[in-house]
Amino acid sequence: MQKILIANRGEIAVRIARACRETGVASAAVFSECDRLSPHVRYADEAYAIGPSAPRDSYLRVDRILAAARRAGADAIHPGYGFLAENASFAEAVRDAGLTFIGPSPETIALMGSKTAARTAAVGAGVPVVPGTTEPLGPDVPDAEAARLAASIGYPLLVKAVAGGGGKGMRTVADPADLAGAMRAARSEAGSAFGDTTVYFERQLVRPRHVEVQLLGDHHGTILPFVERECSIQRRHQKVVEETPSPAVTPDLRLQMTRAAAAVARAVGYTNAGTIEFLLDEDGRFYFLEMNTRLQVEHPITELVTGVDLVRWQLRIARGERLDLLADRVIAPLGHAIECRVYAEDPDNNFLPSPGRILRLRPPSGPGIRDDSGAAAGLEVPIFYDPMISKLAVWAEDRPAAIARLRRALDEYLVVGIKTTLPFFAWLTGEQAFIEGRFHTTYLDEVLKARNGRPFSEASHGDEDVATIAAALQAVLSPSTVTPSHSDNGTGGRRDQGWKTRARLEGLRAASTRES
Repeated sequence: MQKILIANRGEIAVRIARACRETGVASAAVFSECDRLSPHVRYADEAYAIGPSAPRDSYLRVDRILAAARRAGADAIHPGYGFLAENASFAEAVRDAGLTFIGPSPETIALMGSKTAARTAAVGAGVPVVPGTTEPLGPDVPDAEAARLAASIGYPLLVKAVAGGGGKGMRTVADPADLAGAMRAARSEAGSAFGDTTVYFERQLVRPRHVEVQLLGDHHGTILPFVERECSIQRRHQKVVEETPSPAVTPDLRLQMTRAAAAVARAVGYTNAGTIEFLLDEDGRFYFLEMNTRLQVEHPITELVTGVDLVRWQLRIARGERLDLLADRVIAPLGHAIECRVYAEDPDNNFLPSPGRILRLRPPSGPGIRDDSGAAAGLEVPIFYDPMISKLAVWAEDRPAAIARLRRALDEYLVVGIKTTLPFFAWLTGEQAFIEGRFHTTYLDEVLKARNGRPFSEASHGDEDVATIAAALQAVLSPSTVTPSHSDNGTGGRRDQGWKTRARLEGLRAASTRES
């Protein structure tokens, strides 16, 4: 491969371009109308316009992506994650165009992209799955038949879209009377998000943890599982915090889960990067959930505890190279890593998106801190895409030290001009349940509900002092309250208050910076 077209945007496009640069491969970016000045466009070696801002007219247009690859003279395409990354038709079109798709085969994407087919594959590999239906339920399934199937599984259960992910097309049903309505809602959302309205039923486990295993597979039959990631901190089925290793996984359980993940991947002939997701119940039993046939958002924390550059290995595997990593090394974590997904959302307004111009951006730095970002000061966070602006990841020698480092990093992180989830993370990392690792997939939704809308940035006594300083400054500096002084002896009027004014300004500036 001499040149790679990156069929994505934001922080993951920057991440891939960096890997290209380190391996001596040229990179070509694509951009929509509103992304013309984005960091990923400026970082790549060259860039090509692919249409208007709406994803359906740009990043989801297979024809325009392939046309850009031809114009660039690229011989490979990296899809990143999201958009077309798990689209089997796109992977097939790339292959048919004579280009290398940096990911698994179209056939594997299609197989594991169907959650019901993936469950069947897991059963065939001898891996336990959560009880549920084995066949997809189309829109023509009668309500009576759906009710019978649901009763055979038991309540509470989940109605889940066969295609896609990210919590879309998913509804929880505790009462049989709510089943029909939940199916209609899940089908409608799945149809809009994935173009597929089929669903299936899955028994809802009580307070499970979400634990996943990163995999790499080469074209020579080697499947390599990595140390697990804990992804239980979720809001409405969407991950917001990930860490590795999991506080709930013992070395023996890790061995069992990684072997099970490798068995599933081996059964479907998996190549390149992928992830097997499991649910872990309160008794330590794990169940196959699904497979993501792409690079995960949270891959940086695996890189931090293993020292393995997953994106570079994606490129090497696509070139046909053999995996030569030591299996024992990549399942034995060195230290602990935690990642927060920083979104342009207002946590004090039900996490509604907060698009707009970033006036000032100061990411944290120092030992053990990594900030993968697709944002920059002076640029807009557009309304058209996922509002994640960065992934803040930290590493330390153990979990308590990693939490302390994360809190320090959050304290340093400054974003001015838009609302972000930084205050939410500052609150969460101080919660005792988080500190002690006592959480599950519904933990965050439960504690947010218990807060009952209480703001995350609550005024402290220090904040009240800052407000007092601000009021005093307003009184001192307002032209209507200043009495001109003609004295030069420093004993009257405004001139002799200069040192006090400067001190108060400095106190206000420092306190405001801490709050931001």
